[in-house]
Amino acid sequence: MKGRDLINVLLPDELIAEVFRRLGGSKASCDACALVCRRWLGIERACRRHVRIGANGDADRLMEALVRRFSGLQSICVDERLPISCPSPLVARMTPRKRHAKRSSEARSTLENNEFGENEVVCSISDAGLAALANGCKGLEKLSLIWCSSITSAGLSSIAESCKSLRSLDLQGCYVGDQGLIAIGESCQLLEDLNLCFCEGLTDKGLAGLAKGCANSLRVLGIAACAWITDNSLKAVASHCSSLESLSLDSEFIKNEGIIAIAEGCQSLRALKLLCRNVTDEGLQAVGSFCSSLELLALYSFQKFTDRSLYAIGKGCKNLRSLTLSDCYFLSDKSLETVAAGCTGLTYLEINGCHNIGTLGLESIGRSCPLSELALLYCQRIRNSALLEIGRGCTLLQALHLVDCLSIDDEALCEVAQGCRNLKKLHVRRCYEIGDKGVIAVGQNCKLLRDLSLRYCDRVGDGALIAIGQGCPLEHLNLSGCHQITDVGLTAIARGCPELISLDVSVLQNLGDIALAALGEGCHVLKDIVISHCPQITDAGLAHLVRGCTQLETIQMVYCPSITSAGVATVISSCNHMKKVQIEKWKVSNRTMRRSAAVLSFLCVEL
Repeated sequence: MKGRDLINVLLPDELIAEVFRRLGGSKASCDACALVCRRWLGIERACRRHVRIGANGDADRLMEALVRRFSGLQSICVDERLPISCPSPLVARMTPRKRHAKRSSEARSTLENNEFGENEVVCSISDAGLAALANGCKGLEKLSLIWCSSITSAGLSSIAESCKSLRSLDLQGCYVGDQGLIAIGESCQLLEDLNLCFCEGLTDKGLAGLAKGCANSLRVLGIAACAWITDNSLKAVASHCSSLESLSLDSEFIKNEGIIAIAEGCQSLRALKLLCRNVTDEGLQAVGSFCSSLELLALYSFQKFTDRSLYAIGKGCKNLRSLTLSDCYFLSDKSLETVAAGCTGLTYLEINGCHNIGTLGLESIGRSCPLSELALLYCQRIRNSALLEIGRGCTLLQALHLVDCLSIDDEALCEVAQGCRNLKKLHVRRCYEIGDKGVIAVGQNCKLLRDLSLRYCDRVGDGALIAIGQGCPLEHLNLSGCHQITDVGLTAIARGCPELISLDVSVLQNLGDIALAALGEGCHVLKDIVISHCPQITDAGLAHLVRGCTQLETIQMVYCPSITSAGVATVISSCNHMKKVQIEKWKVSNRTMRRSAAVLSFLCVEL
């Protein structure tokens, strides 16, 4: 640092570290601080608490470098689905001149963005990498190992021996055995959160051993696609972990016996997610009888629950706040009527593909429950009167999702708009009876709306967008497939919504360069735009867009016949923040390919 720097000289490391901690954990801010000087680089490394890396390169050597560089890590996510590169200092010894040349790039510490180096070696993380992690990060509190298929119980035992403060462990897709999980239970007695999705090597013995060791701490447990985990595991959890608060099960091997054991032994349960085809009314009735603190219930995919199950929940779980019913074909309006009568604090409701639930049940919900979010997906039996009741009774509603609700039209949307003036998110998809009238009512009444999606609502036109532009401070807008919309409507949005961040106008046959020019003039913070399948957009429109929207990070523009290689080059050369450009490969010039290959994504490859 040039000149006299009294502040940096006088401030102790501890105070500078506290300043770094108060930056809110922003990686960009921390990296910027690390570039100031060597001292700040060292302090920032010592203060770094969280990293996320890939694991399909030379992951073991990367892990060794990671723990040497950042000594205070508390949370590490290793995801084998993400690419990494092995740091070149680990591959070859560097001369002092080269080391000096790389000092600034090293200071950026771009581990979370998987830009650690350039030399890639195909090798996933193994037990040796976990051993290095365990030795270097003894204060580790959160560890995620996503699809790290090469680790075994030996590696997990290394973590158990050294990381006694571990509180959260995610083993999704890891083929670890029982001994590793038992070791975690014996040593990591502060463990609160455990995810065992696709852990095919585990049996009841391993989970029972962990439950016994973490009896007083385990709060959250997720089990999915573990073929050897049966009701015996749930009995062990119920016997030892009476403080369990959240349970997620996706298994064909769990039956009523295990759910009943959980209900009786874990009466503090607050969240239950079930995708278990062999669990029937008997299991849920036990939950309703014993788990009076239940706040979230989600039932997924073709299960055998009938109205008797929801009757027990409505009668016994008065604190229920969130209810998701997906493809529950045997539930009817009586289920919702029971929930409405008993769970008057319900704030979130999702009904997805439940073909026997219709209007009457939702009317009961509207009259009794203060919903803040409602999702109706593939509910063809629900008609206008249900949403009329929602509009009258749910004045605090902030988010509404409608997908393939073919019997709902403008009248219902007008009632919601007039009654739910706090609406912030409205997503409508393939509701063909909704047109300008309903959306205009939203624009006139919902002054807080920030997220609007009208995908494939082909009766919506420019009049609706003019009302939205005049009344709503939109940040996110999706108009994909609304073929009546033209430059007039989008120009109104550009002028009325200067805070727009993301926009999807794909498959709009009548949209042209005038709309893009208006966006360039009015929406200077726009980051993401999709203009695919828009035949009238040309290179001239792109030039107008990027002249004003300099913050663009992603753009998708496939199947736009009037866009050429010149337009692609204009976009890339004008947007310094660009991260992804999706385009046909044959439209990219050799020069653009050489300069910007990292941001190019090709949907169509010329054969």
